[in-house]
Amino acid sequence: MSPAHPEKWPVLVVRGGLDDQLLKDCRALLAAAEESDGNPSLSEQTVVTLRAGDSAEQSLLTLALYAPDEDSDPSSGQDLAGFAVVVEEADGSGLLEIAVHPSYRNQGVADRLVGALKSSRGLDGLKAWSHGNHAAAADLAARYGYAPVRELWKMRLTTATATLPDAVLPEGVFLRAFVPGQDEDAWLAANRAAFAHHPEQGSMTRADLDARMAEDWFDPAGFLLAVDGDGQVLGFHWTKVHPRHGDHPAIGEVYAVGVAPAAQGTGLGKALTVAGIRYLHDLGLRAVMLYTDADNAPAVSLYRGLGFTRWDMDVMYAPVTAG
Repeated sequence: MSPAHPEKWPVLVVRGGLDDQLLKDCRALLAAAEESDGNPSLSEQTVVTLRAGDSAEQSLLTLALYAPDEDSDPSSGQDLAGFAVVVEEADGSGLLEIAVHPSYRNQGVADRLVGALKSSRGLDGLKAWSHGNHAAAADLAARYGYAPVRELWKMRLTTATATLPDAVLPEGVFLRAFVPGQDEDAWLAANRAAFAHHPEQGSMTRADLDARMAEDWFDPAGFLLAVDGDGQVLGFHWTKVHPRHGDHPAIGEVYAVGVAPAAQGTGLGKALTVAGIRYLHDLGLRAVMLYTDADNAPAVSLYRGLGFTRWDMDVMYAPVTAG
């Protein structure tokens, strides 16, 4: 394939929801990128927003870069070279994420998209995620005056190294599986309380929950709730299974662990974490992963104590402020 010239390609700018063809092309690109990288190119919430389009709280802006026929890679099976997504809040702040097809990397695709975004909307108020924090992403951020402001660690535990303690629940607390059609409101209330200061998890809505429950990976049996004798939800461990794709084996995920304020300090969080890991191991999964903020010292200490080690890292970038 001859060198491509994305600086000459037109950028399609779409405000609001995507049409069926563009959404299909974006999903195909994301699948190819994840098979190549072993990591998703976009955060899960951004993928949910791409499917849903605008809402009362957020607006969507997508920039798509298609390779002309003469520059397309016949082996890729599609010609969407890359796309950028901005999820913008009502106050004008927003989050930028970019995905580039493996066949078109290191050719200036992301730079072309950011340049088009700067011309069409501007970069004011935008932060950006780099999933995997590749050197090319760090260089691109620096060129536009962005610097790291948050590190999200991906940690992993393998069955070969796992020596888990007993999951001892506080007295009067019981574990059961989430029941669709019954537990949604109670879980949302417990989640809001547990993650009141978390920028993503604590803001989940019923629509966000319903979107995840509609995904192929959702399994209520792996959505563990800790309840008291009155049935009140005190905590939870929502697990997830990522199926095998390409050369990457299936892996379990500590998707979300939360404890309501009334039950914090009782050891429930550790007990829930261990119970969920055991559940994933019992499914035959050889490895379990999770995400945690690098500066969340109690969580990092807990996970390291269970045998997790840092595996990868996502980095959030924001404009460098003078002074």
